[in-house]
Amino acid sequence: MPTVMIAGALFCRQIMALDTWCDHRITPVVIFTMLFITFCRVDMRQMRLQPMHFWLIAFQFVVALALYAALAWWNVTVAQGALICVMAPVAMAAVVIGGMLGANIVTMTTYSLLCNFVFAFLAPAVLSWVGDGTCSFTEILGRVAPMLVLPFVVAQVCRHSLPRVSDWVSRHGSISFYAWLVGLAVIMARTTCFILDLTDADVMTELALAAVALVVCIAQFSLGRRLGRYYGDPAAGGQSLGQKNTILVVWISQTFLDPLSSIAPTAYIVWQNLVNSYQMWRAREQK
Repeated sequence: MPTVMIAGALFCRQIMALDTWCDHRITPVVIFTMLFITFCRVDMRQMRLQPMHFWLIAFQFVVALALYAALAWWNVTVAQGALICVMAPVAMAAVVIGGMLGANIVTMTTYSLLCNFVFAFLAPAVLSWVGDGTCSFTEILGRVAPMLVLPFVVAQVCRHSLPRVSDWVSRHGSISFYAWLVGLAVIMARTTCFILDLTDADVMTELALAAVALVVCIAQFSLGRRLGRYYGDPAAGGQSLGQKNTILVVWISQTFLDPLSSIAPTAYIVWQNLVNSYQMWRAREQK
């Protein structure tokens, strides 16, 4: 993963040119592929809401608002960056990485669906308060639903209509990780190009946003694992709280908040993937 991140940064212009040539469809296709492979292992009848899910949702919104209130007096842009890093819904890829770390993928799938839909309903109200007031439910839901719901529906249809295909996909679940590496290269290229193309930005504010994202990232992975350990699944708790849908919230930051605040979720992309790299290395060493 670090090698792919470095390659994505070094060859950012070439990768973005390829992504533009593909009409920016590489990332959606990668996410759909990853989730379809993962959801083929999920039996919808086993999905249940758990107390941990509600604690994670509460943390996502209560702590985000508290952090914004604590930082807004000092720098509103930094406060917006911190808020969006905490309030961001769980990443679609968290189910994949969590499964590789030994998490219960049924638990994580349930939370992924719940978290992203709750975010779509509540985020417009929060962003209308801290942003420019133009955020709408339909815009956010339109970005989340196709990438999250469609692969789940297709996977469940495949499980019941084409069980042999579903079984083969389940047995070759490692393909999803290599698909994620392709998506990670594109994300890093987009991140690098965004930072390089910034003009007239205050360097101290940029550094503060990156530093806040680092602190928030480490805190969320740590607290998530601690909460998950209490409920018997530390990997699920850590990934559910720590791994964020940064692609979505970078767009939200640039559209509905101070565009400079998107530096925080942009930096979060780097921090969370470094944490994931370390966790996967540790898991492999333990095996």
